[in-house]
Amino acid sequence: MIEITVNGSGCANCEKTAQIMKAAAEKLGIEANVTKEMGYSKIAMAGVVRTPAVAIDGKFVHSGGVPDQAKAETWLAG
Repeated sequence: MIEITVNGSGCANCEKTAQIMKAAAEKLGIEANVTKEMGYSKIAMAGVVRTPAVAIDGKFVHSGGVPDQAKAETWLAG
């Protein structure tokens, strides 16, 4: 199972990013656990400057703005 973490404040863009990541995993038939990290200290310690930020299995693949689903699928297939 892939672990996907969406780091952010819980804003609309962060929620949309989490939905996109879930949809991309489902489309590809990938079993994924999507979680949201909203703790500012944890986000800062991870080095995130712009949110939402996406990490897949602990590796950051995106920071700032809502990704499109095609890009999310590329990260997951990758």
